[in-house]
Amino acid sequence: GGEPLGTELLDWGKKTLGVNINEIYGQTECNLVLSSCSKIMKPRPGIAGRPVPGNIVSIVNQNGEECKKGELGAIAIKRGSPQMFLKYWNNPQATKEKFFKDWLITGDKGVIEKDGWIKFIARDDDVITSAGYRIGPGPIEDCLMKHPSISMAAVIGKDDLLRTQIIKAFIVLNKGFKESDNLKLDIQSFVKKKLSAHEYPREVEVVNKLPVTSTGKILRRNLR
Repeated sequence: GGEPLGTELLDWGKKTLGVNINEIYGQTECNLVLSSCSKIMKPRPGIAGRPVPGNIVSIVNQNGEECKKGELGAIAIKRGSPQMFLKYWNNPQATKEKFFKDWLITGDKGVIEKDGWIKFIARDDDVITSAGYRIGPGPIEDCLMKHPSISMAAVIGKDDLLRTQIIKAFIVLNKGFKESDNLKLDIQSFVKKKLSAHEYPREVEVVNKLPVTSTGKILRRNLR
């Protein structure tokens, strides 16, 4: 929970269980508002789906206006959803801050793709700003996990005077691989070939383990 499914897990579900895994999206304040459906679309990493009946979900900018397709913004849920929370207990200020105009602001970034499906990009504080690009860590981590030397990966933004931030990757190596400059260069080249040029990690650090929650979600804030 808390992160989109990567290609590796989607492929595992198909190969091992013989099924396509559907994704759902929501949060405690308004649960299950988006869902994918393998019956009507091919599973794609990062795609949260379309609004569940009874919900209006969109991508909005800082003015509370709906974004154009492909434009990065905040995932927001229109007031009136049947499963939306009423308020935070004894905390009216926090309740007020959760809403902007008619929208509940989830704290997540996303885009609406050309075909209308909503794609989760990252939590607000996980988005990396580098050389004018707004980059989510998920696709980069998913790509890193395909490298034969890597068993776990996490990506963060590191402050940089020239680019605002650079992409830094923390990796755990599989058994049989040893840290070396050549290996790091190979990993960087691997990502460059599969993703856009601005998405490769300019720094790669090998660690013994990554900080995770009890449910296995990577704690990127502990790496910053």
